[in-house]
Amino acid sequence: KLSMQITTQQLLDDDWATFLGLLPEGWQEQAKALGALKFGRKIKNSEQLLRILLQHFCNQDSMRTTVVKGADIVEISDVALLKRINKSGEWLRWMTEQLITQAPAPILESSALTGRRLLAIDGSVVSEPRAVNATWRLHYSFDIRTLSCYEMMLTSSKIGESLTLFQVQQGDVVLCDRGFTNRRGINHILDQGGDVLARMNLNNLPLHDAIGDKVQLLPLLRTLSEGQCGEWSAVLKGSTQPVAVRMCAYRKTGPQQAKSEQRLKKETSKRARVAAVKPETLEMAAYVVVVTTLEELDADGVLALYRHRWQVELAFKRLKSLLGLGHLKKKDPEGAKAWLQGKLLVACLIEQLIALGEHFSPETGETPTNKPA
Repeated sequence: KLSMQITTQQLLDDDWATFLGLLPEGWQEQAKALGALKFGRKIKNSEQLLRILLQHFCNQDSMRTTVVKGADIVEISDVALLKRINKSGEWLRWMTEQLITQAPAPILESSALTGRRLLAIDGSVVSEPRAVNATWRLHYSFDIRTLSCYEMMLTSSKIGESLTLFQVQQGDVVLCDRGFTNRRGINHILDQGGDVLARMNLNNLPLHDAIGDKVQLLPLLRTLSEGQCGEWSAVLKGSTQPVAVRMCAYRKTGPQQAKSEQRLKKETSKRARVAAVKPETLEMAAYVVVVTTLEELDADGVLALYRHRWQVELAFKRLKSLLGLGHLKKKDPEGAKAWLQGKLLVACLIEQLIALGEHFSPETGETPTNKPA
């Protein structure tokens, strides 16, 4: 099993120069331009700063342990390290964005969406080290083209997920899971000039047809054959006037459906609610249904775009399991955002290192000098 964690020794050995070669052009200058080195008296340059930050992000140590282990890099206090982390958030975000945009996902480069931010909004419960129960809920929005964190907030775990917590710009496209799909949240995004692409549920989003009757979703879905996509028009009650929306659906194949049903039963079994699973809920597991206000893409394009939101969620699952994202070490919003962005940078660098390793020549012992595509 390949270890995905970068150790301190790997950062300090003879391969450090190779590691630096993975970073985007201009990363040192940007450390100064974006304020990461501002007011830093003991940290003399961007390379020194990056080393101590990566040691903290990769090893999951406390700040006090980090400064002790990193004394041969720079002698600073744990308070000084906290200040450096808080000041480095924008620099870490810039490097993450540059690494990802070196290989943009072709499906996201549709001319119909040019110039529009594609924001995946989600939430995740996190806990402080040694906490028994979740103590925080992390609410975040990311551009799925670049994984740039545009908005992040920490709340008590008692605060639920909601689109109303986020601000968007004119033209933004917001992608979210069914937990966010309700009329109040969607109208919040629409009122700010954004569009929505959300996973549909049966209970929380009442839709109507052209004559005002409530849409009965399951009879429409039953008209689809396995592997087929379809779409239907509907009307959502907006803040001031009715809003035209589209329901786009895909009927899973037999094996896909069986897998989804099995996962649903497993999840409900863990919650001791097997008897509460309604037949229509089980039937819905055979479909992927999204509701959207987008007009630029056909049903296939809408569903393909939604699949990228799921990729962001999978990335977070990997971060939580492999890089310790599930235990939040920073309580203040500025520090938490910088810490989160640092974890994303580490994830991107791991991908670069894996790609570089795939091009390693066992005959010559040489690695390519160019950055992996």
